This record gives sequence, structure tokens and C-alpha cells, in this order.
Amino acid sequence: MDSTRVTEQPTSFERPQPGVDPADPRGAFLRSPAAGTGAALPAQGRSGGEPPAPGAVTPGGPAPDAADGPASEHSQPGAGPDAEPDAHRPRPAPDGIPVQPADGQGRVDRAPVGKERRTGQVTRPGRPTPMRRDGDRLRFVGAATRRIARGIDLDEIVMGLCRATVPTFSDAILVYLRDPLPVGDERPTGPLVLRLRRTDRIPAERDTEGGGFMPIAPPEQPSELDSVGEELCTVRPGSALAEVLRGVRPVFTDAPAARAALPELLGEEGAAAVPDGQRAVLAPLRGRRRVIGAALFLRRPERIPFEADDLLVAAQLATHSALGIDKAVLYGREAYIADELQRTMLPETLPRCTGVRLASRYLPAAETARVGGDWYDAIPLPGSRVALVVGDVMGHSMTSAAIMGQLRTTAQTLAGLDLPPQEVLHHLDEQAQRLGVDRMATCLYAVYDPVAHRITVANAGHPPPVLLHLGGRAEVLRVPAGAPIGVGGVDFEAVELEAPAGATLLLYTDGLVESRLRDVWTGIEQLREKLAATAQLTGPDHPPPLEALCDEVLDMLGPGDRDDDIALLAARFDGIAPSDVAYWFLEPEDAAPGRARRLARRQLSRWGMDDLSDSVELLVSEVVTNAVRYASRPVTLRLLRTDVLRCEVGDDVPQLPRLRQARATDEGGRGLYLVNRLARRWGATRLSTGKVVWFELNHG
Repeated sequence: MDSTRVTEQPTSFERPQPGVDPADPRGAFLRSPAAGTGAALPAQGRSGGEPPAPGAVTPGGPAPDAADGPASEHSQPGAGPDAEPDAHRPRPAPDGIPVQPADGQGRVDRAPVGKERRTGQVTRPGRPTPMRRDGDRLRFVGAATRRIARGIDLDEIVMGLCRATVPTFSDAILVYLRDPLPVGDERPTGPLVLRLRRTDRIPAERDTEGGGFMPIAPPEQPSELDSVGEELCTVRPGSALAEVLRGVRPVFTDAPAARAALPELLGEEGAAAVPDGQRAVLAPLRGRRRVIGAALFLRRPERIPFEADDLLVAAQLATHSALGIDKAVLYGREAYIADELQRTMLPETLPRCTGVRLASRYLPAAETARVGGDWYDAIPLPGSRVALVVGDVMGHSMTSAAIMGQLRTTAQTLAGLDLPPQEVLHHLDEQAQRLGVDRMATCLYAVYDPVAHRITVANAGHPPPVLLHLGGRAEVLRVPAGAPIGVGGVDFEAVELEAPAGATLLLYTDGLVESRLRDVWTGIEQLREKLAATAQLTGPDHPPPLEALCDEVLDMLGPGDRDDDIALLAARFDGIAPSDVAYWFLEPEDAAPGRARRLARRQLSRWGMDDLSDSVELLVSEVVTNAVRYASRPVTLRLLRTDVLRCEVGDDVPQLPRLRQARATDEGGRGLYLVNRLARRWGATRLSTGKVVWFELNHG
């Protein structure tokens, strides 16, 4: 065999299909040039033949010498007179679309010099066989659709479409999407409005994923393509643009219908900047049920135009992009619903309670699934007390979030009944069993009394709380672990502990202290050390700020420590000093209201709050009168001086008073009306032994 001749071998995995002429030149993409030619875009193949490029060779024909020019596409390095007999082996086909250097007219010379080996038809110099062209096109579409499919949200999919087509398929692309985008099966109500979502043009750097070849360098002067496109476009019913979008299939913009639609889409100036000839393709983007946008592929005037088979490529890109956008919108709606569900399940703000300051944090397990079963709560109770709750439903799914919402609502209802902590957990356990099997959760319920400086804690399988003392010592509270909620038939035990002023109680879920890299007790010890180290920064006499303390606690999480969602609740115990509390028992008799007025006036005088005496005497008299009318046991009267003056009257009657408008002939029913008009706030809370009616007044 003459070593100067190279035998063509098929390099595509495709086979000619029945009824299709494998030598049909339609849709041919020209081959990559030799290094240094500078061309990098698909060339246009037209019928009638084209003259050969200088130095080109027909597959199956004689190969030029090294001095004559670049070797054939199918020649191997070193193919010459001294080549080995196996030097004719074909080179693997490139992943991208081969390109051909073009002259100023975008054409190559026409001069057939050989025949294709398999079909016997004439081939042009420098042009790949039809079987090779089809394989390149398939490889490009496959790589582009894979890049588009990698996106999970709307912006990623649109960016994937732009980066996959520029510069491999077009010099520029404009992507218009419906505004607003319809979600699922919902029907748009307003007119069809297209908004320019993204544009992309030939970048200066190499696109390594677009096909593996160097793009054309951007022009030194601004291109006409830079002025194409308007931000917003309203599609009028029956217009040329509406007809093109209704047709769904991509069209060349030199077609009459598409040319008439361009001014509506791009504006008059933008339409004038679109190159003439088949250098622009308008492809509607159709989702599952309706057109959701349009993509415009452009090539510069000095480049070769699109071919007929490029419409098939544009159709594939538009179809995959539209379906991906449709699914991304659905995914975004589902993620939004899940995020809103989780957000509404957790408290929007923490209450301002007397004698305690609160701070909280919540971190989902992952940004892509912001749902979970962790929750926290702070519930004001009668007597200026506050219930602190933190819980964790197993799993972090929509089901876990729904169960968490039901348990949190149940806990709030039980707290309103002023039940002891162990009783609250017992009823939560019963509620979890009513919700279904395998509805497991852990929960810690604590009640803080700022007057007694005590805290009562009951636990249901939850990690123990950590108490940070004012001097900087952090201790893990010894609380009976108990069984998780949902097990059933388990008794819960409550313990009462000291809660000194200035101390900070930290309640958390196991996501903070447990991960694949550490067990729960190791994490609790690290949390204790972190709290102690943070307290040392502010000194022994000043506790660290609550918000900063929460941030420091979350900083202990490492890269592999986010296996579960995290709920964190921090409570700073300020307490109420004994000198700011006055407490009396009143016998349920007719003289009780008068005695209550005298006691309140005397105490306000001691506190230097004589300006409130008249208002307090009137309101105390009305509330105590209502209490002694129905009470059978002594009535309690308590005054608390904090940032406001709070008065509490308790009795053994469970019925709560209701505000009503008294008629002109009624002898009573106006006491609560006065309380509602004169007090800053007021309310009534049912206790296990009766009720408490309270009101607050501002003091200077």
C-alpha cells in the first residue's frame, strides 16, 4: 500500500437509515480548521457544489505532502512516505461540531475531486461525509441537553441553554420567558407578556464544555448583535409574533411571518440589527401545556448562515429547555410552599416576657429542602411565668413538618391550661399516638418563674439543657431523660431547679450536637466548652449578649455536622427582685374591695408611683369585686413592678370574664369596660385551681 494514500474509515457509530440518502449534503457542518486559522463556527453547505479550499483533499483521494499544506482530516500524525502500515487508522471523532474557515462570503471553493467510498457519490474537498455530519450533530445535541438538564432552578436552566449554544451553535442568543410564568395547570389570566430573561454572546475565554474547540475571538468593534433585544414585549392576539409562537416549530427569520414578528419582539431598532439571510432562528419554547417563551439564535453577518437541519437542532434545544423550565417552576413552587409551611410552623417573633430575655435560631438540614420536624416556642403563662419548649419530630420532610405543627399547637393549648410540665408531655404523647403509628418525637418542656427564681423541667427523650452561670461556668442540667413522645404508656418526671439571675438556659435539638462525625454526648461536651469559652470573653460579671451567644454556638458546627435541622432557644434569666413584688390574700367578703384599694395605694406610695394611685385603685376595686362575688376561697392580689406595673387578681372560679356592652338599665357589667379603656393591656387566664385576671399600666 502506498503510504501517501489514506483510506477513509467510518468514525461515526451511525448507520444510514432506510429511505435516506447518506450523501445528502443538507445540514452539513464543516470540519475544524488546522491550528491558527481562527475560524470556529459551523459552515453552510449549499447544493450545487462548492470549490475546494486550498490544500484540501477528498477522503479516499491522494494526501498532500507536508510541504503542500495541512493534512487531511482522516490522516494521522506522521502519515507520509515513512509511515507505518497501520497509520491509516481513523482518528476519533470530536465531541463538538466541526467547523471550517470561511472567506468573506462565508463559502468555500467548489471543485469535486473524488468520490465517497461507500456511496460512490462525489464529495467536496474538506467536507465530512453525511454520516460524519449527522454524528457530529447528534453529539452536540447530546452534550447541550445534558448541560441544560444539569440545572435545577430557572436561572441554571436558562444559563445552561445559553452556554451550550454560544459559541458552538450561534454567535448570540436571546431567551424570552413569559411574565409571570404559569405554574403547573394554572391558566394565565392576563395578556401574554414576554420578558427578556437572559442574553449571551461569544465570550473571550474558551468554552470547555460547549464542544471542545476554540470560539471566534470577539470583534474589536461593537457588533450589531449587541443592540438586539428589548426588556419587555406584549404579544397581541392575532399578531405575527403570536402566529409564530402558536406554530411551535423554529423558523428562519428571513421567512415573511418571522420577519414581521421581529419588530414586535425586539422593537424596530432591534429588528433592524438582525442580520439578513438565514442567520437568525426564532424558536418558541413550549412547556407541557402552553408556550412559555422564545429563544432567538443569531449569527453575525460575516459568518456563514444557518442550514435547514439547524432548525432540528434548535427544536431539540428549545424542547429540552422548555420542559426543564416547566419543571423548575413546579419545583420552585413546591420549595416555596415547603418553606412557607416551615416558616408558619415556627414562631414569627418571640414574646416579651417579664423577667426573661429570649433569642432563637433555626437552620434547615439543607437549602434545597427547608423543611423539618424541629421546633421551639416560648409561651407566656399566668403569674409572669413563661414556658420554654423545644422539640424534634423524627425526619425532615413535609410529613415531619406537618406533625411538628400539630404537636406545637397541642403544646400551646396545654400550656394555656397551666398544666404541670409532666402533664403536658403526657398529653402530647397521647396526641402523637392519635396521629398514627411511628409518630415519634422528643420534647423538653420547662416553666420559668421569675418571682421564685425557679425552673421546672420535664423531658421526653430530648438532649438535656445547658445552663451558663453568670461567672462563666457551664453545666449540663441533670434532667431525667424519659421516653420519646409517641411510645405510649410511659410516665414523665419533672424536676425543679434553681434559676439564678443572670444565668442563661440553652435548649437545642440533637442536630446541634450529633452528626456522622461525633456522638451526642461528645457534642454536648463541646457545646458546654463553647459556652464557657464565650462567657470568658465578657468577664465574670457580664453575661454575653444573647444574639451573639447564639451565633457563637452555631459556629461550632463543622463542614460535616449538618446532618439534621437545628432549633435553638436561649433564655436569659433576669428575674424579679423580691422588693418589686407585693402579695396579699383577701377573704371573699364585701369589705375585700376596700381593703384591696388601701393595700394598693400604700404599696404604690412606697414605690414612688403615687401618680398611678387613682387608676390602680379604680381598676383593682372592679376586678376584686368581680372575684369575691363568686369565689369561695381567699382571693389573691399581687403587684409587680418591672418596666410596667402589673396587677394580678386570682380566684377559684374557672369561668373567664368576658367584655360586653352593658345596657342602660343594667346595674353591673361595666367593670371590665373600664379596665379595657384605662389599662395598657389586660387579660384572663384559666388555672388548674381557678383563674387569674390581670392588667398592666405604664409608669413614668
